[in-house]
Amino acid sequence: MRGFQLKTVLQLSGVACAIIRVLFVCMLFVGVTVPSVFGQADLFISNATILTGTGETIENGSILIRDGKIAQIGTNLSAPSGVSVIDATGQYVMAGIIDHHSHMAASGINESTSQNSSMVDISDAIRHDDYGMYRALAGGVTTIHVLHGSANNIGGRDEVLKLKWGRPWEDLLIEGNMEGVKFALGENPIRRENRYPNSRMGQEFQIRSYFIQGEEYKRQWDEYEAKIAGKIPPANDYEKENGPIPPRKDLRMETMKGILEGTIRVHSHGYSNQELAMLIRLMGDFGTAPYSLEHALEGYMIADEMAAAGTVASIFQDSWNYKVEASKSIPFAAALLTERGVKVAINSDSGERVRRLNIDAAKTLRYGDGMSETDAIKTITANPAYGLRLHERIGTIEVGMDGDIALWDGHPLSVFSKCVKTIIEGEVFFDREKATTTDKWLQGDKPTFKPIGGAR
Repeated sequence: MRGFQLKTVLQLSGVACAIIRVLFVCMLFVGVTVPSVFGQADLFISNATILTGTGETIENGSILIRDGKIAQIGTNLSAPSGVSVIDATGQYVMAGIIDHHSHMAASGINESTSQNSSMVDISDAIRHDDYGMYRALAGGVTTIHVLHGSANNIGGRDEVLKLKWGRPWEDLLIEGNMEGVKFALGENPIRRENRYPNSRMGQEFQIRSYFIQGEEYKRQWDEYEAKIAGKIPPANDYEKENGPIPPRKDLRMETMKGILEGTIRVHSHGYSNQELAMLIRLMGDFGTAPYSLEHALEGYMIADEMAAAGTVASIFQDSWNYKVEASKSIPFAAALLTERGVKVAINSDSGERVRRLNIDAAKTLRYGDGMSETDAIKTITANPAYGLRLHERIGTIEVGMDGDIALWDGHPLSVFSKCVKTIIEGEVFFDREKATTTDKWLQGDKPTFKPIGGAR
């Protein structure tokens, strides 16, 4: 009988065999992946209080998401036929939270053997089975900025991930995202003994020297490309006959070249106002600026310089005194920076604190008379999106933006509110009702999650 079945299958048409193979593969992954609740990128959310993040609040509003993008927002909208509907009566809707500084979903993230490790890329260490991502989803977080450690003045390349829990690591990456690199100042890069530099003065010179090398590297490649394009004549007979010889490729210098050309973002760890101001001035000498200063606990002291440079302050809301460098942190920093025109992003730097970024945002109101509700929400949505230069895709609820949304059973800035659903590009990746009845991931048990796809 078994031989007859095998013979029958082999006699099927090529198309039928292909269909069977696809179905068989799908069956293999049943119970392995964690599919979204609705399994599609079309969704209609109705009867919600919508906090757009732009300053507008829509009562009894609806949102239509088509093909993963927000297609309509407003009142008196009707759900198109065939689209899944979420009745959000009594609930609040805001853009998905963005954690601007995370080390989640990565392993081996501190290449500390050199003060310039910009040749390494954290995307080579992504762990899509880090169940901390699911817990972050439970706090309304949809996007995280995964950074290299702070053991080097110039660290490794970064990555921005969407928390599509249960998907292969490739699905977490944001296509077309501008590359970034981690810098670090102050105490952390000088912890290793017998390695230069060992002072803040030495760090300034170290970083400047790499920018100077980057300028020369860029000049060589610009000259080569100009020769290829015929804009510069051949330098000798060999070049006339064979064409120009390309410069030697250097992955560290490729990063410096990208920074100088504006194609690579710089996000720098730092604490004291002197070193933060130093980096702004130093990079200004080369016609660029840091996209964000991470932690920046004394950033409120140089708010005007940060505002002039267009640098985002990616800070803790109320963490201080855990080391000497953190002794002058104050809970009023977010309000003071916002008042001076600096975009403030409240980050977690933690797989635990990431679940309560909405409460950290609420604290900016508690410690800042000039902060508005919209300002507070922007610290965990629109402002981190701007720091990552993804503000045209995520961070606010507007037509054309990605359908990344968090639903709350009360106002998201209230300590009594809970995130009930977290949606990424129109798909529900966290549903509190489902989570509290069918799994224990929120209670601390490690899930029986099996990596799939190109797991690293």
